Amino acid sequence: MGVSIRWARMVEFLVITGMSGAGRSSLADAVDDLGWFIIDNVPLPLFPKIVELTAGLGEPFERVAFVLGTGARGGESPAAVVDALGSLRTVGNVRVVFVDAADDVLVRRYEETRRRHPQPTGGSLLDAIRAERTELEPVRALADVVIDTTHTNLHELRRNVASLVSAGADAGLQVRVSSFGYKHGLPVDMDLVFDCRFLPNPHWDPNLRDLDGRDEPVRDFVLAQPEAGRFLDRLAAMLGDLLPAYANEGRSFLGIAFGCTGGRHRSVAIAEEFARRLAVLGYAAPVQHRDIGR
Repeated sequence: MGVSIRWARMVEFLVITGMSGAGRSSLADAVDDLGWFIIDNVPLPLFPKIVELTAGLGEPFERVAFVLGTGARGGESPAAVVDALGSLRTVGNVRVVFVDAADDVLVRRYEETRRRHPQPTGGSLLDAIRAERTELEPVRALADVVIDTTHTNLHELRRNVASLVSAGADAGLQVRVSSFGYKHGLPVDMDLVFDCRFLPNPHWDPNLRDLDGRDEPVRDFVLAQPEAGRFLDRLAAMLGDLLPAYANEGRSFLGIAFGCTGGRHRSVAIAEEFARRLAVLGYAAPVQHRDIGR
């Protein structure tokens, strides 16, 4: 689908798509609360016209979010979505958010709501989810950011969305830092993942076990390790070179995650410290601790 648009640079466009049941509607509600004008399930052939009509109209059309369903039962085909997004991106000022969640979580959500999955397979609900995941892989690959709602409640989703979209499309590369526990699963919405389990574990110290990596005794214990200092120094030097390169390649968002066994001590302390080092490099990165309360 070719797109020819007289573009107004002050207009921002956000495309929200992703797995059925992963939280597109909740994400759209959060974006709506931030002042974006929401257009739900717009047919792809109308994309160019809507963009042209909203460009230059001013409030409330300076920030427009499209919510796209895909697949069967009224959704756009993934191939058509890929084509449309590729065409729109040649114009600029378009960001794509893909909402995802683990298969078992999607199964549980559908079973709780008793809704029928839109992907027709003739098999089980899990078969339908896996078929949709395979079908949407090309769309996911185009996303500027993937938001994993597997372990995210509505409050956390709104906070994450605020940090992702409120800065604006022309604000440069936006970096997120996260900690997690390997025993709770790898994060699917992070770009770079680093393992902190090479550090001594504060869990085995009775005086530190009930604290977390934000508490001064744990932070001091973790950062006092010689390996921690060398790791952070070298990682900051490497990212100091890589982040401008990501920005030059057109990346809008970059997620950096640090993991340890439970996601409570080592990864939390390292994530907090690395966010401070990113600030020195000129990147104000919000920090999320996915598993700190588990």
